[in-house]
Amino acid sequence: MKKILLALIICLLSFSNYAQEKITAELEKAYGEEKYDLIISEHSEKASEYPAKAIYYVGMAYYMKADDNNALKLMDLSITKDKTDPDAYFIKGMTLNYMGQFDKAIEYFNKAIELDISNSNYFSGLGDSYISQEKYKKALSAYITATEKNEPIDRPFTMIPQIYAELNHPDKALEAFYKSKETISKESDSYINALYNIGLYEFLNKDYDKSEIAYKELIELAPTDYNSYAKLIQVYYGKKEYEKAKPFKEKLYKAYEQGKLTDNLKSMFCFDQFDWNDKLILAYERFAVNEGKLYYKHIFYVTNEKGETEFTIQTENSPISVELGYEKYILGMDKNGTHYTFNYGIKEDFDYDYLKKMVSKILNEEIKATASSRKGKN
Repeated sequence: MKKILLALIICLLSFSNYAQEKITAELEKAYGEEKYDLIISEHSEKASEYPAKAIYYVGMAYYMKADDNNALKLMDLSITKDKTDPDAYFIKGMTLNYMGQFDKAIEYFNKAIELDISNSNYFSGLGDSYISQEKYKKALSAYITATEKNEPIDRPFTMIPQIYAELNHPDKALEAFYKSKETISKESDSYINALYNIGLYEFLNKDYDKSEIAYKELIELAPTDYNSYAKLIQVYYGKKEYEKAKPFKEKLYKAYEQGKLTDNLKSMFCFDQFDWNDKLILAYERFAVNEGKLYYKHIFYVTNEKGETEFTIQTENSPISVELGYEKYILGMDKNGTHYTFNYGIKEDFDYDYLKKMVSKILNEEIKATASSRKGKN
C-alpha cells in the first residue's frame, strides 16, 4: 500500500511539474510571437497559480504594453515565488526607470547584477538610472562595464560618447563615437547618429576629409537627412571645394520647393562657418527669392560666446540697383538697430573667396558704409 501511495505521489508531482513547464513554455512562445493582448486576456487572472517564470512572461506582456503598475505587480509576484531569477529584478528596475523612480530602480538593477554579473542589459539599465539623475560618472562606469560583457547590447555604446560630450571631453567622445559605429548595427538609428557626430567632431577639428567620409556614408544610408546635406556643404566650403558643394545645394533647393524641409532648414541653410576675433561667424543662404523687392540672400551672423547674434552682414538684392545696371547684390549690415549700406557690388555667380574677403573687411572696419538708416531687419 505504501509503495502504491509513493508511486501515486511521484506521479502527481511529475504531472504538476509537467503542467508548470508546459504553461511556461506556452507563455514564452506567445511572448516571443508578441501576442501580448492574448497573454493578458487569457492568463492575467490565473497568473498567481503559475510558476515564477510563467508569471514573469505575463508581467512582460504588461511591460510591453506600457502598463507599468501591472508589470510591477506581476514582477513582484514572480520574485516572491523565485528570488533567484535576475530577469524579474531587471524588468522591475526598467519599469521603475520609466516611472521616474530611479533610486528604487538602482536597487533592483543591483540585485539582478548580484545574481548574474555577466549580463550587459543589467549594467546598461543601471547606467540609464544614473544618467537620468545626471550622475554622469557613475553612468559612464556602468555603461563601460556593460560593453565589456559577452554579447553586449548596442545601447551602452551609443550612450558612452554622449556622456563624454556632456562632461566636455570631445576627444574621448569622438573616439567613443567611432567605437559605437564599429559595434552597432548599420540598420539602427544609433548608427546614423554616430556618423553624424563623427562628421560634426571631425569638422570642428578641421579634419574635413574624415568629416566628409562620415557625412557621405550617412547620406547614402539616409538620403532624406537634409541636415547632413547642409553639414557636407560646410565641409566643402571648409576645404574651399565649392564646386563639390553645388550638387548638395541643388538637392536642398529641390527639397525646399517640394516642402520637405522643416525646422532650422525651413527657410535657409548654413553653408560656412569661420572665426573672427574669437567670435563664430555663421554664413547662411536663404532659399526664397523675392524678385522686385529688397531681400537678403546670404547672411553672415556674428555670434557671441553664448551663441547669440550680435549683428549681421548680408548680401542684399536691391531692385533699384538692378534697374540701374549694377550688380545683383550689394553688401549691407544690421547692427544695433541701424542698417548700413556698403557701395560694393556682388555678382549673382560671385566668387565666394571674394565675398568672404569683403565681409572680413567690414568686420575689421577696413571699409566704410556709404549710407545708414534706422530700419527694421529684413
